[in-house]
Amino acid sequence: MAISVRSIRPDDLPVVTRVISGSWRGTTLMVLGRGELVDTTKLPGFVAEVAGEVAGVVTYIEDGDAVEVASLDAVLPGRGVGRALLDAVRAAAAERGAARLWLVTTNDNTHALRFYQRYGFDLVALRRNAMDRVRELKPGIPAEADGIPIRHELELELLLDP
Repeated sequence: MAISVRSIRPDDLPVVTRVISGSWRGTTLMVLGRGELVDTTKLPGFVAEVAGEVAGVVTYIEDGDAVEVASLDAVLPGRGVGRALLDAVRAAAAERGAARLWLVTTNDNTHALRFYQRYGFDLVALRRNAMDRVRELKPGIPAEADGIPIRHELELELLLDP
């Protein structure tokens, strides 16, 4: 299965909207590292395709010497799509001279935590009960997932070679 990755283009808006909305119930996400609501369709990112069909989308935020992954959605999980998308963001971050690639997820997201750590990210911070504050801004965030209470933010980072 060959995966191709390219930058998001303006004509990708309908498919990017569909993919992100399918995972997150809308395109305005609480970007946890920033502590604010962000319309992910307005961010730079990449689209992964397999056999001409969209297989995933990643969006990111450039901030000083760091790049934050805002959203990562693999339509075909377990097939290397997420890795290919992160590789593209990592390359873009390195190209602009960023020192780190980072993201924030929640304590219940065990599949993603395993994926990010296998990729090389390191857990660098735990913000206990941070989801209480997040729910004040976005009340629709569920209280639990797969029987795990969603309470904490976990920050992961990948230091980039200079």
